[in-house]
Amino acid sequence: MGGTEGTIAIRDAAPADVPLLLELFGELADYEHLRDELRATPEQLERALFGERPLAETLIAEHAGESAGYALFFPTFSSFLAREGSWLEDLFVRPAHRGAGVGRALLAAVAARVHERGGARLGWAALDWNEPALGFYARLGASATPEWISHRLQGRELAELAQQGSALLPQPDR
Repeated sequence: MGGTEGTIAIRDAAPADVPLLLELFGELADYEHLRDELRATPEQLERALFGERPLAETLIAEHAGESAGYALFFPTFSSFLAREGSWLEDLFVRPAHRGAGVGRALLAAVAARVHERGGARLGWAALDWNEPALGFYARLGASATPEWISHRLQGRELAELAQQGSALLPQPDR
């Protein structure tokens, strides 16, 4: 199915897409050798993307009438620019649709959303071993930021630090 056959359409994800998104998340987790870290449930995902206060947005790409991939992104803020931006958490194209322009179309659609909202930048990370992704981003003109090293707190470490910080925060009046 790959190659350039068929048209590419980009659309906003809807609540009915939750099962599809979880399937795509699983495919991305398999590609990144991180399946054991995938814990999202349909309820969590629906609340996060379509609840009262959505935490992220998702675009779905269709190529030749099939679900071909997705982009998941959320707002950021630059203190130096005093402007909004977005962080691209996931950009995934199913293997059968790679090379057909689906990834470029998804990234261009995210960039359009950022730009139309007055955003100043779009950022993301790629695994250091993912040569196809690194090459793709370089061909688009994206610059790597090797001087910035990503860090992450999660699980027990996050809970332990949060416990220390809770005592420092103002407590709501009761």
